[in-house]
Amino acid sequence: MTIAPSTLEVAFDPAATGRIAAVCTVAELFPVPASGLMSGIDKRPVPGPVRLLTHGVLGDVQGDREHHGGIFKAVYAFSREVREAFVDLAGQELPDGFFGENLVTLGHDTDETVIGERWRIGGAEIEATCPRTPCGTFSARLGDRRWGRTFSAQGRCGAYFRVRTEGEVTAGEAIEVLARPAHGVTIADAFRGLTAEQARALLDWAEGTGTVLYDSLARSALTVLSRAGQQVDFPAVLRSTGRGLGPGRGL
Repeated sequence: MTIAPSTLEVAFDPAATGRIAAVCTVAELFPVPASGLMSGIDKRPVPGPVRLLTHGVLGDVQGDREHHGGIFKAVYAFSREVREAFVDLAGQELPDGFFGENLVTLGHDTDETVIGERWRIGGAEIEATCPRTPCGTFSARLGDRRWGRTFSAQGRCGAYFRVRTEGEVTAGEAIEVLARPAHGVTIADAFRGLTAEQARALLDWAEGTGTVLYDSLARSALTVLSRAGQQVDFPAVLRSTGRGLGPGRGL
């Protein structure tokens, strides 16, 4: 999949220091008639500190654990500036947490986060893992069955993170970037469609550092390289959904 450049008008101040504008957890379970599940997508800001745990945010929940949650999708972050730019397309107000995000950033473009980039926020350290793929629940949340396609067409998806060091996070705390991998492949690159060069750089980095990649991301990279006529023997132990236990599961 290759996505055209976004038409959203979003401006970030390059001199600004990114911070966490809000921390959100589930307010009410959201019924999804199509699946018969109760979703945790209805997230809203909470006061005071919230603890980020290896398997997710304390007080959060996922209704569909086959496709959501796990250590690679423990925390979902989305830029407030980008979400607000979606208002005209959505035709409704989009308050903090409306996209199901746990962390609302301000002054920081989550889509430009490099895969493997590590942040310190409050007492926690987190690492960017993969993009968010819109699902039917997201469309139901917006009341528009075409929303997933509308959202995807903009090439802005927000970033999932794994929790490297558990700790508490409070709204207003700064985002400190601890490390940014040299491969340069961003969350947005992965969402919009990797080039063969990007796919190779990402897999080489993962193998060289022993970093476990989210399974669908690794598969996408391998598919891109295969279509380019490049066969890669990427170790199975370095790809996982993060929803199991033991070696090769990202633990």
